[in-house]
Amino acid sequence: MKAGKTMPATKHVKMPGKLVMVGFGSVGQGVLPLLLRHLKIARSQVLVITGDERGAREATRYGVTFMVNPLTRGNIRAVLEPILRPGDFLLNVSVDVSSVNLIELCQAKGVLYLDTCIEPWAGGYVDRRLSPSQRSNYALREAARALNRKKPNGPTAVLTHGANPGLVSHFVKRALLDIARDTKLRVPRPTSREKWAELAEKLGVKVIHIAERDTQKAVPDKSRGEFVNTWSVEGFAGEGCQPAELGWGSHEKELPHDGKRHEFGSGCAIYLQRPGASTRVRTWTPLEGPFHGFLVTHSESISISDYLTLKSGNKLRYRPTVHYAYHPCDDAVLSLHELAGRNWKLQERQRVLMREIVDGVDELGVLLMGHAKGAYWFGSQLSVQEARRLAPHNNATTLQVCVAILGGIVWAVENPNCGVIDPDEVDYERVLEIAAPYLGKLTGSYSQWTPLVDRGLLFPEEVDAEDPWQFKNFRVV
Repeated sequence: MKAGKTMPATKHVKMPGKLVMVGFGSVGQGVLPLLLRHLKIARSQVLVITGDERGAREATRYGVTFMVNPLTRGNIRAVLEPILRPGDFLLNVSVDVSSVNLIELCQAKGVLYLDTCIEPWAGGYVDRRLSPSQRSNYALREAARALNRKKPNGPTAVLTHGANPGLVSHFVKRALLDIARDTKLRVPRPTSREKWAELAEKLGVKVIHIAERDTQKAVPDKSRGEFVNTWSVEGFAGEGCQPAELGWGSHEKELPHDGKRHEFGSGCAIYLQRPGASTRVRTWTPLEGPFHGFLVTHSESISISDYLTLKSGNKLRYRPTVHYAYHPCDDAVLSLHELAGRNWKLQERQRVLMREIVDGVDELGVLLMGHAKGAYWFGSQLSVQEARRLAPHNNATTLQVCVAILGGIVWAVENPNCGVIDPDEVDYERVLEIAAPYLGKLTGSYSQWTPLVDRGLLFPEEVDAEDPWQFKNFRVV
C-alpha cells in the first residue's frame, strides 16, 4: 500500500469475550486504535488496567474503560479474578508485572494471553540477590515454558510477540525461504520445527543477527539527566541492565572469556558477565551499512536458536548463533552512555519520543550469514512519516511492535488451545499477512559483508580469518 492512502478497516477476527489490557504506555496507546480498527469488538468490551494516569485522555477518546490500579504480587488475583472470564483475552503491555503470574491466572481462568516480553516483578532485572543466570531472559523463558507441563493444551498464551522479539521470528522463516529460492535449493516448504531447522542447516546458516538501526531524531534533543528513547524507557533500561545473552551455535569453537553456560534448561544459549548495554557487536543493515550495535538481551535470541536446533540422539548436530545487534536512536545511545556512567542508576527524567520526532527510519530485520550467498537481511524499513499516516499515537518503532501484537492476537483467537508458545511456533504467513501493510518497505538485501571487512587496518586484532562467523569476530570489547 502506498503511503498516504487510508488503511482499509479489515476485521480479521471476532473477539469471543473482553479484551483486558494490562499497561497503557506508548505501546498500549499505539495498539488500541489498531485493535479497534481490525478486531470485531465493541468498545464496551475493552478494559485498560494500568499503574498511573498516562493515557487516560486517549482511553476516554476511544470510549474504553480505564482503571488505575497498579498490579502487585499481593493484589494481582484480587484485582483480576473478578474481571476475567473464559474466552476473554489478556494483553500484557506493562512493565514490572510478572508475565508468569499473569499466564498462570489466565490458564486457570480459560483466558487467552499475549505479551511482548517476559516481565518479572519490579526490580527483577537488577536484583543483586540473584545470579546473572537467574535474572536472564533465558531463565524467564524457561519459567514461562514450564507452565506447559501443567496444561499442555491449555488456552493459548503467546510469549514475547512484539516486533522483536516476535515479528523477527517470522522474518527468519521468510528469509530462509528466500535464500533457498535464490540458491536453487529445492526443498518442500517446512511444516514443523525440525524441517525449518533442517532447512537452515542445509543452507549453511551459521549466524543470525536481529540487526536494527533507528535513525529517528527529535527536537528538542536529549538533555543532561534525561533518558530518551523511541519506546518504553523502563523496558529498555531494564533489559539493558540484564546480562548480554545470545543463542550459542554448534560451530562456535570456544566460549568468550566472560561467557557462561546456564546450569538448567535446554542449554541453547549463553550469557556474558556484563550488561548488554555495555556490549557492542559489529553488524549490517541495507540503509546503514556496517555499524556497531548493542548486544542487548532479547528472548528471540534464545527462542530462534532453540527452534533451529537439531540433535542426533543427545548430541548437538546443528544450531545457529543468534543475537540482537541494536543501534537505537542517537539520543538513546547518549542516554545509555550516561546511564553507564551513573553505574546503571536510571536518570530521574525520562521521555518517550513521539510527536517531537522530526525525521528518521526504524530499519528492523534479520541478518542471516554463512550461507552460499554470504549475508542476507530481510525486514522492515519504516519511516516516522509513514507510521504517522498509517496509525495514530505511533512512531516508526512502536508501530512495528503494535502490528505484531495485532497479528499475534488474531492468530491466538483463531488457534485458542495451543498452550504457552514462542513466536516461532506461530504461523508466520498469517502474522505477516496482517502486519505487512503497516511495515513500510518490506525488503530483502544480499551483501558480501562479513565481520572481518576492514578489520586490523589501524591496529592488529585477534580474529579467525578462516572462519569469519565465529562470535569472537563480531565482538567489540
